[in-house]
Amino acid sequence: MQTSPNTWPKFRQTSPRILLLTSQYFLTGELKAACQRLGVEHQVMDFGTREMDLDAFVSRTVTALTTFRPDFVLTVNHLGVDREGVLAALLHRFDVPLASWFVDNPHLILGSYQNLQGMRTAIFTWDSDNLDSLTAMGFSHVFYLPLAADPTRLVPHRTRRVAAWRAPISFVGNSMLGKTIKRLEASNPPPRLVEAGIMVARAFGESDERCSGRFLIRHFPELREEFEGLGSPERIQAFETFLTWQATLLYRLDCVLRILDHSPLIVGDAGWKQLLAARTGWRYHPELSYYDDLPDFYPQSDINFNCTSQQMKGAVNQRVFDVPCCGAFLLTDYRRQMEELFEPGSEVVFYSHPDEIPGLVDIYLNDPDKRRRVAEAARRRVLAEHTYDHRMNRLMALMRDTFA
Repeated sequence: MQTSPNTWPKFRQTSPRILLLTSQYFLTGELKAACQRLGVEHQVMDFGTREMDLDAFVSRTVTALTTFRPDFVLTVNHLGVDREGVLAALLHRFDVPLASWFVDNPHLILGSYQNLQGMRTAIFTWDSDNLDSLTAMGFSHVFYLPLAADPTRLVPHRTRRVAAWRAPISFVGNSMLGKTIKRLEASNPPPRLVEAGIMVARAFGESDERCSGRFLIRHFPELREEFEGLGSPERIQAFETFLTWQATLLYRLDCVLRILDHSPLIVGDAGWKQLLAARTGWRYHPELSYYDDLPDFYPQSDINFNCTSQQMKGAVNQRVFDVPCCGAFLLTDYRRQMEELFEPGSEVVFYSHPDEIPGLVDIYLNDPDKRRRVAEAARRRVLAEHTYDHRMNRLMALMRDTFA
């Protein structure tokens, strides 16, 4: 294949050269470490969290592309990709494919981006339920790539246990209270949408619908004019995110209330203090560091409790991989896709409805041997099939097959 002066041959080596774009997202560390272990040449371009002027953005990107000459660019959740389509134009100019791995709902992210469908773009999603809808958006190359764990980073750091972390059952997660308020403020909806918001969010959470905006239009047609009247893609997206986060808040609160009789330790943002202010029998701990604290924290709970965000109705979240990777026991909510990843009962224990939570907690708190067997089996499965090395090998193979 003959190349123009602006391009270079791609996928000629056994392992591809990967330019990692990031904006301080935790998963980039796992991907970089996987590249190092796999012997994959890579370079990280971190745009940070501040706005960058157009000339600086173009200059940095062109320099990285022309000096490193990657086979493809990889980003997580489109971080580092500008909404105006400047990066898209540069990648088209240099004929460099883009791989974007979504580990959050892509429909709450992609709506405000331009010029993506015409690029040499592969979209990877942690939720297989998104495959058809992303294809319908015009993306030609869409693949399922679930989350994973990094057993080299999820290892204990402390020689002594932290007494305050010991608990019969714990929950690590955001209350979503602050996030919900911020998204509502960003969308700045009219009073009628504000008043209906909690009702719509509750109904959305109880449905199988995956897109909150589409759910509102379909089941609350009387609100369609106000919803579409938000105008800009950014405001519409903010309101959709508000509905999703509010549905998650209501669901998580319902689930957490079911474990209060077992003296739980709740780890997260201060929003939990407001949501559970009238309740007793629980302890609060501020948010913990993902890398420095959680590998030591998980094994100190007899049961690590999990209730998934409503942005995913079929996929499993990070906790399902991380907790067993640390050798600890997890009780999680049922998601359809978990049966493709773990063996129900022997490798993963789940509740199908919040009403089942108290009974399952009683059973597993009183059977340490059963907890141990499940945790050990789940860890073996993670190490055999669900590490970021596995995911990177899969992603690189698909990029080669698609764009070489």
